[in-house]
Amino acid sequence: MADSSFFDESRDNSLVKAEIVAKYFWAWAKVIIPTAKKWSNKIAYIDLFSGPGRYKDGSKSTPLLILERAIADPDMSQMLVTLFNDKDSDNTQSLQQAIQSIPDIGRLKHTPIVLNKEVGEEIVQAIQQINNVPTLFFIDPWGYKGLSLGLIGAVIKDWGCDCIFFFNYNRVNMGLPNVSVDKHMNSLFGQERANALREQLKLKQPYERELVIVEEISQALKEIGGNYVLPFCFKTDTGTRTSHHLIFVSKNVRGYSIMKEIMAKESSSTEQGVPLFEYNAATQYQPLLFELSRPLDDLENMLLHEFAGQTLTMEEIYNQHHVGKRYISKNYKEALRKLEQQGKIIVDPDASKRRKYKGEITFGEQVRVTFSPK
Repeated sequence: MADSSFFDESRDNSLVKAEIVAKYFWAWAKVIIPTAKKWSNKIAYIDLFSGPGRYKDGSKSTPLLILERAIADPDMSQMLVTLFNDKDSDNTQSLQQAIQSIPDIGRLKHTPIVLNKEVGEEIVQAIQQINNVPTLFFIDPWGYKGLSLGLIGAVIKDWGCDCIFFFNYNRVNMGLPNVSVDKHMNSLFGQERANALREQLKLKQPYERELVIVEEISQALKEIGGNYVLPFCFKTDTGTRTSHHLIFVSKNVRGYSIMKEIMAKESSSTEQGVPLFEYNAATQYQPLLFELSRPLDDLENMLLHEFAGQTLTMEEIYNQHHVGKRYISKNYKEALRKLEQQGKIIVDPDASKRRKYKGEITFGEQVRVTFSPK
């Protein structure tokens, strides 16, 4: 059997990962379906490393969650095309059996396709031929073989096509200095970037390597058109080291904003209510002094500096500022409420004219904020 260690991972990590993908699929589909009805009347979900359908602990993996959601939705059940692939024939047989056992699977207009192929240039070329079908791609190799910039570029080329992929930081970190896997690392980062990265890492401490590697893959993705990149970190069971990242890449800021909210809710920890965009099972047993870091205070200062002399709505402030930062909408509302209380901004309508919700004065998206000049 091929390497299937991913499906042996901890129940917590596997469930969180599957939930992030399934929740985004649902939100993505609801946005895409109205426009897709005017085109091919199809949307697609493609999983190139789909695995056996269930984790070793019995919990459902992403393919089953996606199909169950599609069956329950009248539009999706008639529009969704699914393709699941795995090079391990044991996995594809197991997945096929799991799919057939789903109650009411016959409600789907398009029968799920299960393939048993190695992911390589042939699949990249096949994907490049798909046109005008909005597609969510999930690329989840256990290591890095088959994962390339060419593949990701092919899957996000058209409107409505987003990609979520598994980035095995541990294996990539070990693979970069290993000449025997140069070909795979060059495919993943691009040869020029990979060579520069190898040199850069020679001078970095272990704790710095992760930041550098994740930054470089993010920049590489932006260069192929993935303007909006969002990594979510998973820690090992001890909470001391990173095991891998789930990376979202899109050409559309709306998709980015939706995924940001989903990942924020799945984060195991926050600092002043600002999500860390990581899942660390150890934090429930080892509480950290998160208040030593005050990211909400930093946001207040950024807003005063960057929007000095301007008048904007809360929605405009959020849209112009949040990309590339870990702040979500509610963080901006909280920061603006605090600045209003401190008299550092002028708000229209002011707090006395806005309604309360659960004892707290609301800060709607169309509330206008005037910042003092520098």
